[in-house]
Amino acid sequence: MESLKVGDYMNTHPVTFTNEMPVVEAVERLLSVHQTGGPVIDEYKKVIGFLSEQDCLKQMMASSYYQEQICLVKDIMRTAVLSIKPYTSVFELAQVMLGEKPKFYPVVDDDGYLLGTINRTAVLNAIDVHFKDGYKKMG
Repeated sequence: MESLKVGDYMNTHPVTFTNEMPVVEAVERLLSVHQTGGPVIDEYKKVIGFLSEQDCLKQMMASSYYQEQICLVKDIMRTAVLSIKPYTSVFELAQVMLGEKPKFYPVVDDDGYLLGTINRTAVLNAIDVHFKDGYKKMG
């Protein structure tokens, strides 16, 4: 079976955040691209965190309750980021995604610099394309 690589199916222009960005701005970015989260990067594009819709929702609820508006991405981002390499097999990532792992991964090089992102939909698409190609070859 042909090996499908994450790098062939990743989003190379994902929405990203900086740690000094206001959460309100981050939410606007997420909503504008219909993404469930994204990597937080430093000025060199190295991944330093991850921000999810869930993180934002929790903060927005707290902000509305306490009527506070000032919160930065660094205050709520997760710093323990599970990432994936571009040369990882799509099938291997699919196996990981079947567990209790995130459904959205930053794709980084060996030094931790952001190359793109991949989500469950992209993995499902890659496997679907692969199986469709296999059926064509059999028929």
